[in-house]
Amino acid sequence: MLKKNEINGTEDSATAGNGSPVTGRSPGPAKSRTLREAPPPRLGGTPVSDPAASDAEPARPAGPAAAAKLAARGIAQLILMVAVLAGAMYAVNVLVDAQPEPRKRPAFRTVYTVDTATVAIASHQPEFTAYGEIVASRTVDLRALVAGEVVSVSPSLKVGARVAEGDALVEIDRFNYEGALSEARANLAETEARIAEYRARITMEEGTLERASEQLDFAQTDLERITALRENGTSTQKQVDDRALIVSQRNQTVERTRVGLIAERAKLEQQTAIRERLEWRVDQAERNLADTVLRAPFTGVIRQAQAEVGRMLGANDVAVSIYEDDRLEVRFTLTDERYGRIRSDTEGLIGRPVKVTWTIGGEDHVYDAAIERLGAEIASARGGVEVFAALADGPQGVEPRPGAFVAVRVPDRRFENSTLLPETAVYGGDTVYVVNRGALEPRPVKVRAYVGGDAIVTGELADGEEVMTTRIAEINPGLRVRKEGQTR
Repeated sequence: MLKKNEINGTEDSATAGNGSPVTGRSPGPAKSRTLREAPPPRLGGTPVSDPAASDAEPARPAGPAAAAKLAARGIAQLILMVAVLAGAMYAVNVLVDAQPEPRKRPAFRTVYTVDTATVAIASHQPEFTAYGEIVASRTVDLRALVAGEVVSVSPSLKVGARVAEGDALVEIDRFNYEGALSEARANLAETEARIAEYRARITMEEGTLERASEQLDFAQTDLERITALRENGTSTQKQVDDRALIVSQRNQTVERTRVGLIAERAKLEQQTAIRERLEWRVDQAERNLADTVLRAPFTGVIRQAQAEVGRMLGANDVAVSIYEDDRLEVRFTLTDERYGRIRSDTEGLIGRPVKVTWTIGGEDHVYDAAIERLGAEIASARGGVEVFAALADGPQGVEPRPGAFVAVRVPDRRFENSTLLPETAVYGGDTVYVVNRGALEPRPVKVRAYVGGDAIVTGELADGEEVMTTRIAEINPGLRVRKEGQTR
């Protein structure tokens, strides 16, 4: 049989069964022909292979039988592959199961290395820090009590200068007030003269009344005698009438004198009242004259000065402000919690000593003080109770000034039968763990106060017990621990 290959539209040579080549040309580039060849000869009944025929394409079976044969072959190959995989897996499992089991390591309990603190039951009094300012216990605004021009001021009238009690600080023009005093004294003297005059008149009227009364008595006696003589016939009726007229005249004189005396006494009382008013006028004028000079009411420091020579001051104008530097105080605020805690202490609040620290120039100056009084009302804006502590008398180093910002160390309430532990020893705010024979044992406690990084606690603790101070996340009772430095 001959094989025909089409390469670039040419027809290659084919080999005949007897070894003679057969050549041919393609009539065109797009056409191909199939060349048939005779079956190869058989030698001794066995076909002889042709070397050239080995490169020829095998004959493809055609029809449904060939398709079924190919499908059967594919299924057989798939089954064989699955069987090989299954066998391999089985062999691996057998090998794994045949290996001996590895030895397990023995389990060890976790032991934590921790720090501890020794319980010491005692009385503890913590301190807390509050902040406040220095204030003067006495501050006075000197106001001009009289109006006028300032004619003199003290050389010490400067802000921050120290003045002594009684020093003249400001002097107002005295002219008008000296004149008012002279006028008041003159009016008083005039009234005194009138009073003396009325007293003399009263004395004279009293004498006149006395003499008129005597004359009236004489006239009445004479009338009685003439009347008796008239009854005896030794006198006339005219004589009796004359004597009666004299008695009437004497009686009128007595009455007029008595009324005049009453009037004079009334005038005297009026002048006496006027004298009292004029005496007050004199006192007022003297006081106004004295008020032309403003004097320091106590020894202190000038805080503010607004008076200058030539300035007009009205009554009630502030001329000088002064504070007493011999008695300074610290004003600070206690929270409601701290105030209530100290109030419940047996030592009380009033008289409690405190330490005041004023930091200036990088240096701390410490002063002794004692709580003296509470504020008049609750300081709601600052959220607590206002407290005043008086600085101790005597020199204490650098003299503080009002307005200085200071820190105040206040002793808190005293807690009996308590212990001081690091704050890290408290778990959950109410539990500590005691190290007992290498294991943790929980103990309930109550935190009374915090002092820096420590806590004052009370509870079921005994002297000498060791309390763990290390923080452990997986804390639980019975956890094995050991102290730093222990090997077992």
